[in-house]
Amino acid sequence: MNKKVAFYTLGCKLNFSETSTIARDFSNEGFNRVDFSEKADIYVINTCSVTENADKRFKTIVKQAQKANPDAFVAAVGCYAQLKPQELADVHGVDLVLGATEKFKITDYINDLSKNDFGEVHSCEIEDADFYVGSYSIGDRTRAFLKVQDGCDYKCTYCTIPLARGISRSDTMENVLQNARDISKQNIKEIVLTGVNIGDYGKGEFGNKKHEHTFLDLVTELDKVEGIERLRISSIEPNLLKNDTIDLVSKSRAFVPHFHIPLQSGSNEVLKKMKRRYMRELYVDRVLKIKEVMPHACIGVDVIVGFPGETDEHFLETYNFLTELDISYLHVFTYSERDNTEAADMDGVVPGNVRSKRSKMLRGLSVKKRRAFYENQLGSSRVVLFESENKGGYIHGFTENYVKVKTPWNPELVNTLHDVVLTKIDDDGLVRFDFENQGVTT
Repeated sequence: MNKKVAFYTLGCKLNFSETSTIARDFSNEGFNRVDFSEKADIYVINTCSVTENADKRFKTIVKQAQKANPDAFVAAVGCYAQLKPQELADVHGVDLVLGATEKFKITDYINDLSKNDFGEVHSCEIEDADFYVGSYSIGDRTRAFLKVQDGCDYKCTYCTIPLARGISRSDTMENVLQNARDISKQNIKEIVLTGVNIGDYGKGEFGNKKHEHTFLDLVTELDKVEGIERLRISSIEPNLLKNDTIDLVSKSRAFVPHFHIPLQSGSNEVLKKMKRRYMRELYVDRVLKIKEVMPHACIGVDVIVGFPGETDEHFLETYNFLTELDISYLHVFTYSERDNTEAADMDGVVPGNVRSKRSKMLRGLSVKKRRAFYENQLGSSRVVLFESENKGGYIHGFTENYVKVKTPWNPELVNTLHDVVLTKIDDDGLVRFDFENQGVTT
């Protein structure tokens, strides 16, 4: 009987793409994939270390695996596994910890699946993470996550990602396009481009530091791939989001009008301490350019509160900056100290209760921004791609410009695209419509 394997992914879209690739390797070795809540012979946990909460959640997930099968083999991979391998290996129940390069060879490290008395660690020096492994996710969600780039050469003072993933390096153009074609054959309607710093695409494409291609070259060629209904750019640095790319998206066949652009702070003084590569003025310029050519575009923003030295004045500067900016929603991160980062040793530590208060204020602002964006879309005709879950009798989906909509559950709608007119915002803040009322048949 074939052995069973289950996966749990913490963190970003990039992690999901890599988990899916690792899962296919297990399938090729004869394993059957089951849900993480089911009894399996091996549990693989793909870790994240962007926030403190991701670290803490790891122990809970290990306990969950042990509850499902106390005799199961538990392996940890991913960013946290690279940064603190011994810390993970010391967690009760963990048998194997693999670092940044080893995780893609996990099936080579698994022999008899018998439990170890101590967690076994195989973790490279991060300087050795200088080669590229392509990944993409299919079958897990309605959308596919396609990895195009890995690592980062930026030195943001709060971030551990360069320590966890190594230098910036890219997949070859040929391989990205082939992966996109392979995904399109799976009846997947939307591909989301992922990476650590995707705007840096082209660096390290053939093992060297220079750019063989640019991000603009990549999106230009991807737009020509037949069979893909939608392409979505995940997160891109404001200094790397060029006018040419924005213009291409505005005229594109497949790229949708949705941008997620990290800001982190609306205070230039704080941005300098973070060692970000732009000032707030550039950010304003990017938003204005997008809205000029795509007034209906959705713009999401990452922002960090409670960075060392962030005074009440700095925070209000950020709050007011975002209030006045024509953006659609926020992803708010409460700053947490990370080992081996410059920021961890900075003066001006912001008390935890102040960080929480600032986070709550910005989350409230995000709700207002999203509501205003949705209201602005009412009356417009949009194309919705429906997801696969039945949530309380409703099926949900997203328009091309990332408005979340719902309609009464109908399994025939799963993974289908429909033109609808956005007419009403429901009590839960989502746009609701009924096909019958709009004269649309399913």
